[in-house]
Amino acid sequence: MKSCSLLTVTIVIFVTIASTFGLSFGKVDAVTVEDKATWLWDTSRIIEDEAGVLSFLENKQVNKLYLQINTDIGSVDYKRFISHATAKGIKIYALDGAPDWVSKDGYKMQNQLFDWLHTYNKNADVTEQFSGVHLDIEPYLNSGWSYNQTQTIESYQALLTRAKKETKQLQLPLEADMPFWFDEIKYNNRFGKGLLAEWVINQVESVSIMAYRNTAKDIIKIVQHEVAYAKKVNKSIVISVETGALDDNQNITFYDNGEAFMNKQLALVQRHYAKKTSYQGVAIHHVDSWMNMQP
Repeated sequence: MKSCSLLTVTIVIFVTIASTFGLSFGKVDAVTVEDKATWLWDTSRIIEDEAGVLSFLENKQVNKLYLQINTDIGSVDYKRFISHATAKGIKIYALDGAPDWVSKDGYKMQNQLFDWLHTYNKNADVTEQFSGVHLDIEPYLNSGWSYNQTQTIESYQALLTRAKKETKQLQLPLEADMPFWFDEIKYNNRFGKGLLAEWVINQVESVSIMAYRNTAKDIIKIVQHEVAYAKKVNKSIVISVETGALDDNQNITFYDNGEAFMNKQLALVQRHYAKKTSYQGVAIHHVDSWMNMQP
């Protein structure tokens, strides 16, 4: 009887403490950790400076890295890097895509990516595998966007549709980068009709909105449609910002403002959207420029 009473008291105390800190039981899956993500475009750094990269990511509390796929780098190097990142609680997403992908034969480049991923994950241990796929296609940078936007949009949609099938076979989540102004782009084709931003959100598990502005006020404003729509369809939005040096349009990067100012603005964005279930965190573009920011 004493042991039963002690167990009861212990449970009551544990539940009380958990309640105090806002934990809930029976809903563990609903409690998600916000993303703090970044892009690594120069894949050679996982060989040349693995310790430095991982130390930087850990110091900045990054828990998701979009890693550009370079098939010239051996699988053994990816396996080593991913296993070390996994041990630090950092998920690695396979990053690829380019404006050329929406050209006539662009799908071949997409096929090469997924063929490589199928082979890689099949031959890697769990701690060495990619946790997802992150596409950065940016079709508006393709010349077709200017002279045949309708066809270019349809080609882009076809690519994402194919990617969705491929990632389903891989049993990996699919994410994509998207500019904030896609909510002003309409489509009417074999994929239906509507706003391109909403269509993209529907296709993927999470969208990284390129909200490239350097004040919280502007960032909050330009992503509000996407955050609201993603909530409606139970999808996730990550709000991304720029840190690279730019010759013009200085209001789109935090390069001249410094990291402390950027962190203050991101905290304001987080505070504004914290209660929105679709808000999944922030992403900083990108590792190299972030490393070289002023304090």
